[in-house]
Amino acid sequence: MLEKPFTILICALGGEGGGVLTEWLVNTARVAGLPVQATSIPGVAQRTGATTYYLEMMLKASPAVGADAPIFGLSPLPGQIDLLISSELLETGRQISNGMSNPLQTYVISSNNRSLTTVEKMGMGDSRVPDTTLIDLIKQFSRAHHIVDMALLAKHSGTIISSVMLGCIGASALLPLKKEHFERAIQGDSKQLSASQKASLRGFSLGWESVEKQLKNSQFIAQVIQSIEPNQQEIENAPSSGVVPFDALQKFPVEVHPVLNLGYARLVEYQDTSYADLYLERVHSVWAAEKQAHVRMDPLNTAAPETITPDTCTASSITAPITQEAARWTALWMAFDDIVRVAELKNRKSRFEDIRKDTKAQSEDIIRVYDHFKPGVSELAGLLPQFLSNPLLKWEKKRALSGLPALELKLKLHSSSITGALVLLCLSSFKWLRKHGTRYHYEQLGIQAWLKCIIQSTETDKALGLEVAACGRLIKGYASTNARAHENLNYILNSLSADSFKHSDLPKSEIVRQARLSALKEESGSALDHLLKGLGAPARPPKEQPIRWMKRPLKV
Repeated sequence: MLEKPFTILICALGGEGGGVLTEWLVNTARVAGLPVQATSIPGVAQRTGATTYYLEMMLKASPAVGADAPIFGLSPLPGQIDLLISSELLETGRQISNGMSNPLQTYVISSNNRSLTTVEKMGMGDSRVPDTTLIDLIKQFSRAHHIVDMALLAKHSGTIISSVMLGCIGASALLPLKKEHFERAIQGDSKQLSASQKASLRGFSLGWESVEKQLKNSQFIAQVIQSIEPNQQEIENAPSSGVVPFDALQKFPVEVHPVLNLGYARLVEYQDTSYADLYLERVHSVWAAEKQAHVRMDPLNTAAPETITPDTCTASSITAPITQEAARWTALWMAFDDIVRVAELKNRKSRFEDIRKDTKAQSEDIIRVYDHFKPGVSELAGLLPQFLSNPLLKWEKKRALSGLPALELKLKLHSSSITGALVLLCLSSFKWLRKHGTRYHYEQLGIQAWLKCIIQSTETDKALGLEVAACGRLIKGYASTNARAHENLNYILNSLSADSFKHSDLPKSEIVRQARLSALKEESGSALDHLLKGLGAPARPPKEQPIRWMKRPLKV
C-alpha cells in the first residue's frame, strides 16, 4: 500500500509569481527523483480573491508506472493539507476560514504583509481586519507556523515574493530536499545566470535564512523553558520597564503600562516632559474614577459606602478597560498635528532614508525631494496667542461668509536642499510657541471636556464610560476634517449632558456606540444627525453659509 502524498496549497495574489513558484517546486522534486503533480485553481486577483496552486508530492521515490505508481488528486480537500503557504496575511486567514488548515496536520507559512481589500479601504474609520486577529487564527488552526515579512525580503533582494516563499518552504525541513535541489530548479538549464535568476536566488536565500532563524530561536526557547522553572510570583512583581518614571507607573494597572509608556514617549518627543506628566495626571484621574466605580459596584464589597475610596483596591486587582482606552486616545489627541509637527516629521533623517529605499536609489544617486504646503489662515493663526489670532480668524470668517474662497499660502519647498532643511528646522524649533497658541488652548479645552464626561459617565455606568472613552477615536485629521471631528464629538457629548435619550429603550452606552460608528461612516455627519435626532436629541444649530449671487448669462 502506497503512502499518502504530501499536499501543498499555495496562495498568491496577482503578479506575485505563484505559477513560477509551482514550477520551481515541481522541478525541485524531479531533480530529487520524487513523483509530483501540480494543478492550478484559477481565480480572480487584485485583492478580490486569489489564484491558488495545489501540489501533491511523494516523499519517497516510487515507480512512475505500474500498479505501485502513485495516484494524485487534482484539487485540495479541506482539512487534508500538509503545508499551506500564503503571500498575504488576510488570504491566509481566508483559506483557514474555508477549512483548509487542520490544527493537527497543517503546517502554515504566511507573510505578514497586507494588501487591503476594497471593503477595508472604504470605511471612514479603521476598517482593516486586525493583524493580531489573523495571527491568532493561524496559531489556533495550525500544528506549527512561521510568519515572515516576505514582501520586505523580496524588496531587499530585488525580486518578486515567490522566490522568498520557496526559501521558506525549503528551510521548514518538511520536504526531503536539499538546498542545492531548490537552487538548481531556479537556475534551470542555463549555464550563465540572468539578472532575474540572481535576484530570485537572493530572495530564496533570504527566505531560507528567515525561517531557519525562527526554527533555531524556537528550539532555544524550548530548551530554556525545559531547563528553567519560572517563578510566577516574581514575574508578577517584576517592575515594568519604560520611559514613565517607575513611581508614577506603579499607580496604574499592569495592563495599561504598555500604552502609558508609548503615550509618554510620544508626548516627550512632541513637546516636553511637563506635557507628558500632564498626560499621566489626566489618565490617572480616569483610573481613579474607574477604581471608585469598581469598588462601589462590587456586590462582594461589604464596606460602608462612606468608607469606600479608590485606594481600597490595588492597581493589580482589577481590570481597567476605560483607563486603557482613555490613555490611548488622550496621547494621540494631545499630540495633535500642527505646522511645527509637520515640519519636524518632514525633516527627519529616517524619512529621507525611507525615500531612498522606496526609490531603490544607490549610494551615488542624488535625489531631490519637494514638499508642497498649503497652510491656511486658521493653521497659521493656531500658533499665535488669542489677541493676535482672533482678528485674523474673524477676518477669514468674514471673507468666507462673503463668498470668497479660503485663503491659502501655497508653497513648494525643496526639502532635500540646505535651504529647505533650514526652513523646516526653523519651523520645528517653534515648539516652545505651541503652548501659547490658540490651537493649543482649543485642543486642551476639548480634551478636558471629553475626560470630564468620561469620569462623570463612569461614576454612573462603567459601560457608558468605556463608550465615551472610545469616542476619542473620532478626533483625527487636520483643517476641515479635524473641525468636523470636533463637531461630531461635541454633538455626542452635549446630547448626553442634555439627557436627550430618556424616552429611548436603548441604554446610553449602546446609543453612544452607535453614534460613534455613525460618525465614522461618512464625512458629512448626516448619519450621526439622523441617529441622534431619531432618539430624541436636539438638532445641531445651523451653520452660516454664504449666499453666492451668480450673474445671469447673456442670451446670444
